[in-house]
Order: sequence, then C-alpha cells, then structure tokens
Amino acid sequence: MITYFYWMLVIAIAIGLLVLLGKREKWKPALISCALVLLVGSLAYYFHFQQVFVKNYGGVMSVSVPEGRLHIAATWKDDNLWIENYDPETNTCYFNEYSKGNLLQGKVVIKNCSPVGVK
Repeated sequence: MITYFYWMLVIAIAIGLLVLLGKREKWKPALISCALVLLVGSLAYYFHFQQVFVKNYGGVMSVSVPEGRLHIAATWKDDNLWIENYDPETNTCYFNEYSKGNLLQGKVVIKNCSPVGVK
C-alpha cells in the first residue's frame, strides 16, 4: 500500500509542477521539471525505498527463482533480502543478496549441501 502512495505522491508532484508552470506559459521549464521529478522519484525508489517499504511498511516487491532451482528460504539482514535456493542437479545451495538497487549483491555458494526435507 505504501508503494502505491509513494507513486501517487511522485506523480501528483510532477503533475502539479506541470500545471503550475504551464499556467504561466513556461512549458519548457514545466516539462523539464516534470521529467526531473519522475526521474528522481524512480531512482530514489529503485535505489533506496523499494526494500525499505517492503520490509518496514508492507510494500510490493517481486523476485523470481532461477529455472531449475528450488526455493528454500528468505530472510532479511538489515535492509537487504537474502534468498536461499537449491540446485538439485549439482547439489548446491545458493544464498543471494538483493540489496538496494542491486548494486552490491552478495552471493554464498554451499557445495554438497543436501538440505533437509528437499527430495
């Protein structure tokens, strides 16, 4: 829910600037400021707010399990999401970190892990 509120606020600010500056016949600054608000809002969401919203306020986020792997667990470490998947073909467990903006992603590989309960 907070994610939708965030986007409504960003779009409302962009439209507000467009209308406010457009009334004064300053269309070039209006379009530039509208585009800047949308760009900054998108970058701020992608690189900072997405995981904060999901963890703390029940936001929306999607992560896909790679083809051929089984999902085992997911946990939060600070504001970063760690997901454990199992590859039955190689008997290997993978812990992948999904950090803000996916810039600093950690990865831990456990070979011959044979997780309990996975057949």
